[in-house]
Amino acid sequence: MELMQAIQTRRSIRQYQDNATVTADQVKELIAAALQAPTWKNSQTGRYYVILDPAKMKEIVTECLPEFNANNCTNAKALIVTAFETKRSGFTREGVAENELGDEWGAYDLGLQNENLILRARDMSLDTLIMGIRDGEKLREKLSIPESQRVVSVISVGVRASDPEMPKRKAVDDVAKFF
Repeated sequence: MELMQAIQTRRSIRQYQDNATVTADQVKELIAAALQAPTWKNSQTGRYYVILDPAKMKEIVTECLPEFNANNCTNAKALIVTAFETKRSGFTREGVAENELGDEWGAYDLGLQNENLILRARDMSLDTLIMGIRDGEKLREKLSIPESQRVVSVISVGVRASDPEMPKRKAVDDVAKFF
């Protein structure tokens, strides 16, 4: 699939096919694509916690996601919890923030990585939904995520059950100023 085709056909999918599969090797490909994204001083602080086991997935969905997001995961075949190491991206080696964003830069880097991940998923005929409304502390507890990491999102992965329309997008002229 060409890059622009992946960009234009990617959707936030909330209904997945029941009979589809997602393998550990496929998720490894998604994460490998994520790791190609640029990061501040090549700090590579993104971390991924992958749930493929149906029983563990049910536990995470019911205990760590609000009901509407739990419903959006029906028939998903994988969940990927994303996090980043704090006090590294956007910081000197001595731990001093190099700009006013401080630890927020780690979320920026993770966002770049996650964009690669979801576009690679689309390229592989897989679909995703990035969920930011979740219980980060319960996820930390259930997945043994270290305190040094900030939990950012949960990404469901599967094969879309339908082909939703693309929501209207703003025009370039509405969002960009050229000087």
